[in-house]
Formats: sequence, structure tokens, C-alpha cells
Amino acid sequence: MSSAGEVVSAVRDVVGNEPFVGLHVPDITAVEKQRVQECLDSTFVSSVGAFVSEFERGIAAFTGAAHGIAVSNGTSALQVALELAGVRPGDDVIVPTLSFVATANAVSHVGAQPFFVDSDPETLGMSVEAVAEVLRTAKPSAEGPLNAVTGRRIAAIVPMHTLGHPMRIAELVALAAEFDVPVVEDAAESLGSRAGRTHTGTFGRVGIVSFNGNKILTTGGGGMILTDDDELARRARHLTTTAKLPHRWEFEHDEVAYNYRMPNLNAALGVAQLERLPGFLEAKRRLAARYRERFADVPGADFLDEPAGTDSNFWLCAVRFDGGRSVRDDVLTATNDDGLQCRPMWNLLHLQAPYRHLPHAAVPAAEELHASVVCIPSSPALAAS
Repeated sequence: MSSAGEVVSAVRDVVGNEPFVGLHVPDITAVEKQRVQECLDSTFVSSVGAFVSEFERGIAAFTGAAHGIAVSNGTSALQVALELAGVRPGDDVIVPTLSFVATANAVSHVGAQPFFVDSDPETLGMSVEAVAEVLRTAKPSAEGPLNAVTGRRIAAIVPMHTLGHPMRIAELVALAAEFDVPVVEDAAESLGSRAGRTHTGTFGRVGIVSFNGNKILTTGGGGMILTDDDELARRARHLTTTAKLPHRWEFEHDEVAYNYRMPNLNAALGVAQLERLPGFLEAKRRLAARYRERFADVPGADFLDEPAGTDSNFWLCAVRFDGGRSVRDDVLTATNDDGLQCRPMWNLLHLQAPYRHLPHAAVPAAEELHASVVCIPSSPALAAS
């Protein structure tokens, strides 16, 4: 079993000796500053402007989606995506318990209830077997399968590609199709990741990506809805633009909707970052290769690699440690004391205060992952160290 000191040495050998090394720092250069200045000079800094449309087209082309709809953040993207998929108040939505809280919050924002399931130890994402157990024990109804535990309609499944590693998404989509349950992909962390030749976020009827400040491509804050469905794309634009009817000057709105569109200023940053995305992805793979090689010599440490048949963006590199939570916490203490910003996985969602009263499936693999995994510094610039 590795000592915490060995882990510090391994990380330092890869990232260098700067006093402080952040977990994931945005890479901002003159390219981004020029685009943002162009936006400022145009005076179109809110949700109307050429950069929004350019960014939407660019992300859609990069991912292979027919449509991209840029919004204020990943949570709002997921909320609207769930509504587009037909999720209604009172429904159940199957969600992995090992995810950032936004995944569950978006379900709650549409008035539905998350039903938490286990993770796959190999991919870190939602367990297809755990979802199959929920669906195959469900009671059929005219409205769709009813969860045997809650009696609620299972309205959607939300897989998340954890740390950028694609989960077994093709298997999940095929399983969901057997029960006519839509898949809404939370690809917030996996821009640039592919399962086979297909980009994450484009397997289901609708998916989302995030451009938060710590993501591989950032707009400061922002997200995007991805879909190949022309009508869903039209509906998404309408819902996220306060349901305003087109007119040269009148302000007429035909339903209660959301003011969720991405500002042009943020999109200008995104356009510049998108130009550099291939370089970011190459750098992340170089960094992952260095960590993989270095941690091969650390006993009791397992670098979490991309699943077979996938290309991960390695958004966050991570290591699984033998010995349980005490070892994990020793590593976190030693690395952070040394100026290496390392973090555990998120606290499991079924234990979070807003959700701990809800029923859920058994989640032993997620519990083990939470107790043993540490995310280590992963900024693209570290590949140059």
C-alpha cells in the first residue's frame, strides 16, 4: 500500500514544483481576450449577438449534433432537456448517486424526483445492470413503466460521463429503448470524449454539455443542449428565450418559460476556446499518459484510465487507492498540505440533505468509489511541465 508521501512525490514528478497547483485551471490567452474585446466593441454583450450563433454552430459541428442551443449553465441545460424529453412533475428520473449535485437538482427543478442507482466500477458512470434491475421490476402502464419502489412513472434516465470517461452509453440507450424511456445524457464533463466514433451527449434524444470555469472548454459559465431533433431544438430555443414570439418590436410571450440564453460575451470566450480545444485534448492525453506511467510504480494506487473502446477527454485525472477512506483522506491531507489541489469524488447524492429522505437502489460500488478515489491536478497546461 502506498504512503501519502509517495503519492505527493508521484504527482510532483508529473506537474513540477510550483508552490500551488490547481485542480483544473482555465487556460486563457490573447486569443480569448481578442474575441471578448470584439464582443465588447460590438456592444452586444447580452443574449443577442453573433458569437452565440457561431459558438452554437461550432459545438454542434464538433460533437456531430444537428443542433446546439447555448444556455446560461449546465444545470439549466439539463433542466430544459428533461422538460423536452417529457419529464413531468411527480415523475421519477433514474440518476447515478455518484454525480455532482446539479444532476439531481435539475430533476427537482422540473418537479420530478431522482431515483438513485449504483455505478460501474470500470467506467465510473451509471451501472447499466442497476438500471436494468429498476426497469425490469417496474410495473407496465399506459403512461410508461412504474417504479416498483416508488410507484411513480419512470420518465427518463440521466447517465453522467464521470470525470470525462464515457459510460456504457450505447448499451444503456438500447436498454432504455426496450421500455420506451428517453435517455437524457449529462455530458457536462465530457466535451471531446467519444464512445466508439460517437461523441458523448449525442446518443440519446437530447444531451447537454457544460462550460463552467473548471471544464476543458470554458465560457466562464454556460452550457449547451444538444439534439438531432429539429422540433426539440426549436422548442429549446423558445423555452430558453422567455417564450418570446418573433416580432420587430412587440414583447409577446405565449407561455411561462426561462431567461436561460447564454450571453454573447460568454459565447465570445467560448468561440476562442473552441479554436484551441484540439490542443487542450492533446495536452490532456499527454498528461494522463505521464500520470499512468508514474503511478504504475506506486503500490496500492490504480490510475483510472479510459474504458475500452472509448476516447476520454480526461477532464479530471484520478487515482483509486487501496485501503479505503482512511488512506484516501491521508492522501488528500498530504497533497493539499503540499500545495497540490486534490479532491475526492462528490459526496453521494442519496446522502445529500435535500435527497436523503428519498428511496434509492443499493449502491455498493458508488460507496467504494467515493471512499477510494482522489482527483489530481489536471489542467492542460500541466502537460508542458
